[in-house]
Amino acid sequence: MPELPEVETMRRGLLCLVGRRIAAVNRPPCRCRPIALTPRLAQFRRRAVGQRIEAVERRGKRVLLVLTAGERIVFEPRMTGLVLVGRPPDRDYLRFELTVSGRGPKRLLFWDRRGLGSVKLLRPDEVETQLGSNQLGPDALEVTATTLRKRLSPSRRAIKIALLDQRSLAGVGNLYASEILHVAGVHPERPCARLATDEWRRIHATMRRVLKRAIAMEGSTLSDGTYRTALNNPGSYQNFHRVYDRRGDKCPTCCIGTIERIVQGQRSTFFCPVCQPANGRARSR
Repeated sequence: MPELPEVETMRRGLLCLVGRRIAAVNRPPCRCRPIALTPRLAQFRRRAVGQRIEAVERRGKRVLLVLTAGERIVFEPRMTGLVLVGRPPDRDYLRFELTVSGRGPKRLLFWDRRGLGSVKLLRPDEVETQLGSNQLGPDALEVTATTLRKRLSPSRRAIKIALLDQRSLAGVGNLYASEILHVAGVHPERPCARLATDEWRRIHATMRRVLKRAIAMEGSTLSDGTYRTALNNPGSYQNFHRVYDRRGDKCPTCCIGTIERIVQGQRSTFFCPVCQPANGRARSR
Protein backbone atom coordinates (compact mmCIF):
# COMPACT_ATOMS: atom_id res chain seq x y z
CA MET A 1 0.00 0.00 0.00
CA PRO A 2 2.73 2.60 0.73
CA GLU A 3 2.49 5.36 -1.88
CA LEU A 4 4.40 8.61 -2.25
CA PRO A 5 3.25 10.22 1.05
CA GLU A 6 4.00 7.10 3.09
CA VAL A 7 7.38 6.49 1.45
CA GLU A 8 8.35 10.16 1.76
CA THR A 9 7.44 9.94 5.46
CA MET A 10 9.69 6.87 5.77
CA ARG A 11 12.51 8.77 4.02
CA ARG A 12 12.27 11.67 6.42
CA GLY A 13 12.28 9.28 9.35
CA LEU A 14 15.62 7.86 8.19
CA LEU A 15 17.45 11.19 7.99
CA CYS A 16 18.84 10.54 11.47
CA LEU A 17 21.09 7.91 9.84
CA VAL A 18 22.94 10.36 7.57
CA GLY A 19 26.64 10.45 8.44
CA ARG A 20 26.55 7.08 10.21
CA ARG A 21 28.56 4.04 9.09
CA ILE A 22 27.10 0.62 8.41
CA ALA A 23 28.53 -1.79 10.98
CA ALA A 24 26.63 -4.97 10.11
CA VAL A 25 24.09 -6.42 7.66
CA ASN A 26 21.83 -9.29 8.69
CA ARG A 27 18.73 -11.25 7.76
CA PRO A 28 16.83 -11.95 11.02
CA PRO A 29 15.36 -15.46 11.39
CA CYS A 30 11.96 -15.58 9.69
CA ARG A 31 9.75 -18.59 9.05
CA CYS A 32 8.14 -16.94 6.03
CA ARG A 33 9.31 -17.10 2.44
CA PRO A 34 12.36 -14.80 2.12
CA ILE A 35 12.02 -11.45 0.39
CA ALA A 36 14.12 -10.65 -2.66
CA LEU A 37 17.62 -9.56 -1.58
CA THR A 38 20.13 -8.47 -4.23
CA PRO A 39 23.00 -9.36 -4.18
CA ARG A 40 23.17 -12.35 -1.86
CA LEU A 41 23.82 -11.61 1.79
CA ALA A 42 27.55 -12.37 1.84
CA GLN A 43 28.27 -10.05 -1.09
CA PHE A 44 25.88 -7.45 0.26
CA ARG A 45 27.87 -7.42 3.51
CA ARG A 46 31.22 -7.11 1.74
CA ARG A 47 30.08 -4.12 -0.25
CA ALA A 48 28.02 -2.30 2.39
CA VAL A 49 29.77 -2.76 5.75
CA GLY A 50 32.06 0.16 6.54
CA GLN A 51 30.38 2.55 4.12
CA ARG A 52 28.89 5.79 5.39
CA ILE A 53 25.30 6.83 4.67
CA GLU A 54 25.64 10.12 2.81
CA ALA A 55 21.97 10.88 2.10
CA VAL A 56 18.48 9.40 2.03
CA GLU A 57 16.54 9.74 -1.22
CA ARG A 58 13.15 8.75 -2.59
CA ARG A 59 12.39 7.66 -6.13
CA GLY A 60 8.68 7.13 -6.65
CA LYS A 61 7.66 4.54 -4.08
CA ARG A 62 11.20 3.51 -3.08
CA VAL A 63 13.58 4.71 -0.34
CA LEU A 64 17.30 4.87 -1.17
CA LEU A 65 20.29 5.11 1.15
CA VAL A 66 23.17 6.81 -0.67
CA LEU A 67 26.51 5.30 0.35
CA THR A 68 30.04 6.74 0.23
CA ALA A 69 31.04 4.85 -2.91
CA GLY A 70 27.97 6.09 -4.81
CA GLU A 71 26.12 2.81 -4.41
CA ARG A 72 22.55 2.88 -3.09
CA ILE A 73 20.58 0.52 -0.89
CA VAL A 74 17.08 0.51 -2.36
CA PHE A 75 14.07 -0.45 -0.23
CA GLU A 76 10.88 -1.18 -2.15
CA PRO A 77 7.99 -1.66 0.33
CA ARG A 78 5.42 -2.87 -2.24
CA MET A 79 2.20 -3.87 -0.40
CA THR A 80 3.13 -4.20 3.27
CA GLY A 81 6.80 -3.25 3.65
CA LEU A 82 7.99 -0.82 6.32
CA VAL A 83 11.41 0.82 6.75
CA LEU A 84 11.90 1.46 10.46
CA VAL A 85 14.35 2.87 12.96
CA GLY A 86 11.96 2.29 15.85
CA ARG A 87 10.62 -0.97 17.25
CA PRO A 88 8.86 -3.14 14.65
CA PRO A 89 5.17 -4.10 14.98
CA ASP A 90 6.44 -7.62 15.81
CA ARG A 91 9.48 -9.77 15.06
CA ASP A 92 7.63 -12.35 12.98
CA TYR A 93 8.03 -10.45 9.73
CA LEU A 94 11.45 -8.84 10.15
CA ARG A 95 13.26 -9.38 6.85
CA PHE A 96 16.43 -7.28 6.88
CA GLU A 97 18.56 -5.38 9.38
CA LEU A 98 21.33 -2.80 9.17
CA THR A 99 23.32 -1.95 12.28
CA VAL A 100 24.90 1.50 12.23
CA SER A 101 27.56 3.24 14.33
CA GLY A 102 27.33 6.54 16.16
CA ARG A 103 24.66 8.25 18.22
CA GLY A 104 20.95 7.77 17.73
CA PRO A 105 19.02 4.71 16.52
CA LYS A 106 21.32 1.71 16.15
CA ARG A 107 19.31 -0.28 13.63
CA LEU A 108 17.44 0.14 10.38
CA LEU A 109 14.83 -2.60 9.93
CA PHE A 110 12.84 -3.75 6.93
CA TRP A 111 9.59 -5.40 8.03
CA ASP A 112 7.21 -6.95 5.51
CA ARG A 113 4.16 -9.02 6.40
CA ARG A 114 3.38 -10.30 2.89
CA GLY A 115 6.99 -10.54 1.78
CA LEU A 116 6.47 -8.84 -1.60
CA GLY A 117 9.01 -6.08 -0.98
CA SER A 118 12.69 -6.12 -1.83
CA VAL A 119 16.09 -4.77 -0.77
CA LYS A 120 18.79 -4.14 -3.36
CA LEU A 121 22.33 -2.79 -3.27
CA LEU A 122 22.86 -1.12 -6.63
CA ARG A 123 25.88 0.45 -8.28
CA PRO A 124 25.36 3.88 -9.91
CA ASP A 125 24.90 2.43 -13.40
CA GLU A 126 22.38 -0.10 -12.07
CA VAL A 127 20.44 2.68 -10.34
CA GLU A 128 20.14 4.51 -13.65
CA THR A 129 19.17 1.34 -15.53
CA GLN A 130 16.53 0.25 -13.03
CA LEU A 131 15.27 3.56 -11.62
CA GLY A 132 16.23 6.13 -14.22
CA SER A 133 14.00 8.13 -16.54
CA ASN A 134 13.54 5.14 -18.88
CA GLN A 135 11.87 3.21 -16.06
CA LEU A 136 10.21 5.88 -13.89
CA GLY A 137 8.31 8.96 -14.94
CA PRO A 138 8.80 12.35 -13.28
CA ASP A 139 7.98 12.49 -9.59
CA ALA A 140 4.39 13.48 -8.81
CA LEU A 141 5.60 16.29 -6.53
CA GLU A 142 8.04 17.69 -9.09
CA VAL A 143 6.29 17.32 -12.44
CA THR A 144 4.90 20.52 -13.98
CA ALA A 145 1.33 20.85 -15.20
CA THR A 146 2.56 21.13 -18.78
CA THR A 147 4.70 17.99 -18.54
CA LEU A 148 1.89 16.04 -16.88
CA ARG A 149 -0.50 16.91 -19.69
CA LYS A 150 2.05 16.17 -22.42
CA ARG A 151 2.88 12.75 -20.96
CA LEU A 152 -0.66 11.57 -20.32
CA SER A 153 -3.05 13.44 -22.64
CA PRO A 154 -2.29 11.45 -25.84
CA SER A 155 -3.44 8.25 -24.11
CA ARG A 156 -6.88 6.75 -24.58
CA ARG A 157 -6.64 5.13 -21.15
CA ALA A 158 -8.90 6.19 -18.29
CA ILE A 159 -7.28 8.97 -16.28
CA LYS A 160 -7.26 6.85 -13.09
CA ILE A 161 -5.33 4.06 -14.86
CA ALA A 162 -2.88 6.54 -16.38
CA LEU A 163 -2.09 8.10 -13.00
CA LEU A 164 -1.05 4.68 -11.70
CA ASP A 165 1.46 4.08 -14.51
CA GLN A 166 4.84 4.56 -12.81
CA ARG A 167 6.61 4.89 -16.16
CA SER A 168 4.50 7.97 -16.87
CA LEU A 169 4.27 9.44 -13.37
CA ALA A 170 6.12 8.19 -10.30
CA GLY A 171 4.59 7.97 -6.84
CA VAL A 172 0.81 8.01 -7.16
CA GLY A 173 -0.97 4.80 -6.23
CA ASN A 174 -4.53 3.54 -5.99
CA LEU A 175 -5.57 5.37 -2.82
CA TYR A 176 -4.32 8.82 -3.73
CA ALA A 177 -5.46 8.59 -7.35
CA SER A 178 -9.06 8.26 -6.13
CA GLU A 179 -8.63 11.15 -3.71
CA ILE A 180 -6.94 13.41 -6.27
CA LEU A 181 -9.57 12.87 -8.95
CA HIS A 182 -12.39 13.46 -6.50
CA VAL A 183 -11.01 16.78 -5.29
CA ALA A 184 -10.28 17.75 -8.91
CA GLY A 185 -13.86 16.89 -9.92
CA VAL A 186 -12.82 14.47 -12.69
CA HIS A 187 -14.54 11.12 -13.28
CA PRO A 188 -11.98 8.28 -12.99
CA GLU A 189 -13.12 6.66 -16.26
CA ARG A 190 -12.69 9.78 -18.41
CA PRO A 191 -10.18 9.05 -21.22
CA CYS A 192 -7.02 11.13 -20.94
CA ALA A 193 -7.36 12.26 -24.55
CA ARG A 194 -10.75 13.87 -23.79
CA LEU A 195 -9.66 15.98 -20.85
CA ALA A 196 -9.44 19.72 -21.41
CA THR A 197 -6.38 21.80 -20.59
CA ASP A 198 -8.07 23.37 -17.57
CA GLU A 199 -8.88 19.89 -16.24
CA TRP A 200 -5.21 18.91 -16.52
CA ARG A 201 -4.26 22.06 -14.61
CA ARG A 202 -6.81 21.19 -11.95
CA ILE A 203 -5.56 17.61 -11.64
CA HIS A 204 -1.98 18.84 -11.31
CA ALA A 205 -2.76 21.44 -8.65
CA THR A 206 -4.94 19.00 -6.72
CA MET A 207 -2.30 16.26 -6.90
CA ARG A 208 0.31 18.49 -5.29
CA ARG A 209 -2.11 19.72 -2.65
CA VAL A 210 -3.38 16.26 -1.67
CA LEU A 211 0.09 14.67 -1.59
CA LYS A 212 1.62 17.50 0.43
CA ARG A 213 -1.19 17.40 2.97
CA ALA A 214 -0.88 13.63 3.28
CA ILE A 215 2.88 13.97 3.87
CA ALA A 216 2.25 16.60 6.55
CA MET A 217 0.00 14.06 8.28
CA GLU A 218 2.59 11.28 7.82
CA GLY A 219 0.52 9.21 5.40
CA SER A 220 -2.53 7.00 5.73
CA THR A 221 -2.83 4.01 8.05
CA LEU A 222 -5.81 1.98 6.84
CA SER A 223 -8.08 -0.36 8.80
CA ASP A 224 -5.57 -3.23 8.65
CA GLY A 225 -3.12 -1.05 10.58
CA THR A 226 -0.15 -2.17 8.47
CA TYR A 227 1.43 1.14 7.48
CA ARG A 228 3.58 2.76 10.17
CA THR A 229 6.11 5.58 10.12
CA ALA A 230 9.83 4.94 10.64
CA LEU A 231 9.22 5.29 14.38
CA ASN A 232 6.37 2.75 14.26
CA ASN A 233 3.60 5.36 14.63
CA PRO A 234 0.40 5.45 12.55
CA GLY A 235 -0.26 8.13 9.98
CA SER A 236 -3.35 10.33 10.28
CA TYR A 237 -4.39 11.30 6.74
CA GLN A 238 -6.90 8.42 6.68
CA ASN A 239 -9.12 10.61 8.86
CA PHE A 240 -9.44 13.05 5.96
CA HIS A 241 -10.13 10.66 3.06
CA ARG A 242 -13.09 11.92 1.08
CA VAL A 243 -13.90 8.88 -1.06
CA TYR A 244 -11.36 6.07 -0.62
CA ASP A 245 -12.99 2.99 0.93
CA ARG A 246 -16.16 4.98 1.70
CA ARG A 247 -18.62 3.30 -0.66
CA GLY A 248 -22.20 4.00 0.36
CA ASP A 249 -21.37 7.07 2.43
CA LYS A 250 -22.77 10.49 1.66
CA CYS A 251 -20.18 12.55 -0.21
CA PRO A 252 -18.52 15.01 2.23
CA THR A 253 -17.87 17.46 -0.61
CA CYS A 254 -21.31 17.99 -2.13
CA CYS A 255 -23.43 16.36 0.63
CA ILE A 256 -25.74 15.13 -2.15
CA GLY A 257 -24.14 12.20 -3.93
CA THR A 258 -23.39 8.75 -2.54
CA ILE A 259 -19.86 7.44 -2.97
CA GLU A 260 -19.63 4.57 -5.45
CA ARG A 261 -17.05 1.87 -6.09
CA ILE A 262 -15.98 0.51 -9.47
CA VAL A 263 -13.09 -1.74 -10.51
CA GLN A 264 -10.41 -0.45 -12.87
CA GLY A 265 -7.39 -2.54 -13.74
CA GLN A 266 -8.34 -5.00 -10.96
CA ARG A 267 -8.16 -2.16 -8.40
CA SER A 268 -10.99 -0.50 -6.49
CA THR A 269 -11.84 3.07 -7.46
CA PHE A 270 -14.06 5.31 -5.35
CA PHE A 271 -15.81 8.46 -6.57
CA CYS A 272 -18.89 10.67 -6.22
CA PRO A 273 -21.11 10.68 -9.34
CA VAL A 274 -22.32 14.20 -8.50
CA CYS A 275 -18.90 15.80 -8.00
CA GLN A 276 -17.34 13.68 -10.76
CA PRO A 277 -19.94 13.23 -13.52
CA ALA A 278 -19.08 11.02 -16.47
CA ASN A 279 -19.85 13.83 -18.93
CA GLY A 280 -17.30 16.11 -17.29
CA ARG A 281 -19.84 18.78 -16.36
CA ALA A 282 -19.41 18.94 -12.62
CA ARG A 283 -21.60 20.97 -10.32
CA SER A 284 -20.19 24.26 -9.10
CA ARG A 285 -17.58 23.39 -6.46
